[in-house]
Amino acid sequence: MTDDRAIRMGEAVARVWPDGASQWEVLGGGITNHNLKVTRRDGVFVLRIAGKNTEALGIDRRFELEATRAAASVGVGPEVVRFIEPEGWLVTGFIDGSTPSPELLREPAQLVRVASALRAVHEGSPIPGRFHALEVVESYRDTALTRGATLPGAFASAHDTARRIARLRARQEPRPCHNDLLTANFIDSGDRLRIVDWEYAGMGDPYFDLANFAINHELDADGRAQLLAAYLGQATEEGMAALELMRFMSDFREAMWAVVQGVVSDLNFDFAAYASRHFQRLEHTAQEPGFQAALRES
Repeated sequence: MTDDRAIRMGEAVARVWPDGASQWEVLGGGITNHNLKVTRRDGVFVLRIAGKNTEALGIDRRFELEATRAAASVGVGPEVVRFIEPEGWLVTGFIDGSTPSPELLREPAQLVRVASALRAVHEGSPIPGRFHALEVVESYRDTALTRGATLPGAFASAHDTARRIARLRARQEPRPCHNDLLTANFIDSGDRLRIVDWEYAGMGDPYFDLANFAINHELDADGRAQLLAAYLGQATEEGMAALELMRFMSDFREAMWAVVQGVVSDLNFDFAAYASRHFQRLEHTAQEPGFQAALRES
């Protein structure tokens, strides 16, 4: 960490706890935000410092606040302690546990735990905000173009496919969803699996969550069937078809998120390469027989 960054982090901690009685350290895992573990006499907390220009990514910090509270109420998210305005920083209780590896999360027993956590969230009370994958992609496209970006050549074909998927999924009732199920957002606290980082949460398609987890953890067809069976009680043909379609949408959203980051972020990160990887993966998904069958028959 540079001296300037350390000073800024220390100033942020003092902004929230001005008594000078806090010990802090940086938590890894995030690209957009800074997360600090803050140890005090009255407890251990996480201070989430919002990154710059995150509104361009469709993030509303008040929506994040309410989604985190909702997730905590069903035993999945961290406890909300404070919300710092006008910065939009979030203070939550620190969850004592470890981040499972992707390999561990692919194991059948862990897929049951993932499915249980997601089902609890999806069956919870409505939360503010809307997450419609196609609308998010199109909003990112518009933001990127406004900021001077050139769209990748793969965008047009992917967009045509995404519009077909949106029509096929139009009747799905929106449910509370996390929408960013990267490995770093899971914490195993021993008795249960917890999920953090609710900044992209909103009312959306629960199969986006399932597919987002599946594609991010590289579940093969058997793994996807196991996840769906744990979530639904059985891996139905309809459910598997929806999962195939939304795997494509997950990568499309991730690719366009990186395109926007490439023109709004000042972070030292290769967003162009990140976008390219996700476009390549969605193109591979689009050629798979299971996806093509789902696109034809759903």
